[in-house]
Amino acid sequence: MPATHSSPLCLKSIAIASLGLCLAWGSVAAAFAEEAKPKPRIVARYSESGIVSNTGQEKVKVYQYLQANGVTAFTDKAPTTNEYQILLYDCFACRPDSKIDWNGIRLFTRNYDSLISRAAHKHQLDPALIRAVIHAESAFNARALSRTGAMGLMQLMPETAKEMGVTNAFLPEENILGGSKYLAQMLKQFNGDIALACAAYNAGPTTVTQYNGIPPYPETQAYVERVQILLKRYRSAKV
Repeated sequence: MPATHSSPLCLKSIAIASLGLCLAWGSVAAAFAEEAKPKPRIVARYSESGIVSNTGQEKVKVYQYLQANGVTAFTDKAPTTNEYQILLYDCFACRPDSKIDWNGIRLFTRNYDSLISRAAHKHQLDPALIRAVIHAESAFNARALSRTGAMGLMQLMPETAKEMGVTNAFLPEENILGGSKYLAQMLKQFNGDIALACAAYNAGPTTVTQYNGIPPYPETQAYVERVQILLKRYRSAKV
């Protein structure tokens, strides 16, 4: 039986095949190694000193957006290629330790004037009260979203928005009409008492009823006091 000899071409083909197999296994191994790496943990950073300066100017914004890999990211710089939302702390006037001069902070006397007038007429409210609540809730930021999920100018919670017939709480018209409707309900429930109605708007009517007055929550007490200051100022402002 004649001896078998491998030709140079055959040996070259075997070498190339072996190299291809090694590269393929290398790619698989690299993929497994990448999968095994711990996923980056992105944490939202919130300023401990609030989002506004003493003059009421916004100092820190937190932008939330969805990355291409599906991971939610938080940053203090506005994304240029992603849709994003601006996050606030809580309602604008709820921080008990706020250093804002509420008797001197700049007012928003013209913003959403026609929408506020329409809502005031429809729900029999003082336009100055609607304006004061919007200022206290979001500082007139229509895209405001709190950590608890309250949305838009009057910071409507999803369930409240649904009850008030609001389908998109970030649309100023829907938000103002829905928030005003809820505020009017609170005023009716508490016999026109603005302080109690505002406390109910902030902490819920059940809580106000349970405490038979403004709840002993520093945030709610601060909120009610500041809404009343803003209300007085908006009533006397030249609009």
